[in-house]
Amino acid sequence: MSADSLAIERPQPGPSEPSPRRLKAAGRSLRALAADRRLAIPVAILVLVILFALLVPVFWGPSPTKQNLVDSLQAPSGAHPMGTDQLGRDVLARVAEGARISLLVASLVTLGGALIGGSIGLVAGLLGGATDGISMRVMDTILAFPPLILAMAVTVGLGVGLSTAALGVALVSVPWYARLLRSEAIRIRSLPFIEAAHALGSTRGRIIRRHVIPHVLPVLFIQMAAAFGYAVLALAGLSFIGLGAQVPTPEWGAMITEGLQYSLTGQWWIAIFPGVALLIVVTAASMVSDRMRDLLDPRGQYERL
Repeated sequence: MSADSLAIERPQPGPSEPSPRRLKAAGRSLRALAADRRLAIPVAILVLVILFALLVPVFWGPSPTKQNLVDSLQAPSGAHPMGTDQLGRDVLARVAEGARISLLVASLVTLGGALIGGSIGLVAGLLGGATDGISMRVMDTILAFPPLILAMAVTVGLGVGLSTAALGVALVSVPWYARLLRSEAIRIRSLPFIEAAHALGSTRGRIIRRHVIPHVLPVLFIQMAAAFGYAVLALAGLSFIGLGAQVPTPEWGAMITEGLQYSLTGQWWIAIFPGVALLIVVTAASMVSDRMRDLLDPRGQYERL
């Protein structure tokens, strides 16, 4: 059998199969992330916080909202490792419940902002023209307002509460994703292999699915890691000033507000423990984002928050 016939009979990747080169590149990226010790530390911290949020309500008896005025303002002890607040509620149970609320809502905010903003950026960058101009002017209008002020305005306009605060923070994050993915799409569509794919008759949908999206995913994930930390902090900030979670919801920002007035009289644990939890999560998320940027996007094209 001739060499030509062997070349013809060799199986080629189908329309929906990823190319071997792209599989190898994705495998190298995943191995680099999994093997990196500097990334493992903040990831382990976030995993421990998640386990804390999930396991404490199961194995710890006191309810985060149950009041017991007889046990109010007790210092940390064996019965209450993080003490109790002014209404006798167990601070440990409330911090764990606050972790569950903060992590869940911040994850939804990050995912929603990435889906909406990323879609807008990809469409604008790939289509160009009037679509690009109009969508980017809308994004510039949103960016003209300070992020936290805009989130506050949305929350007040739609009604004070955790859900409207989450909507406001998600809206603020949309332009970050849109601008980032637009610039990536414009860069990728001008590369030689995209022109070659057009010349070979590939449809626009196939090019987007097989070539554009795999190349923008690393920077999108980096941006999501950075936006997650901001979302946790912004939601706590809105609750701190009374625009987010409302009493008796045990959200970290609201707990810090409740505990501040008692810190001056010596009951430091009411505000300190949720504040430390907030600091740990935001710092770990920032470390994950920075290390992912170093490993996956050495050009540093994602937008810092």
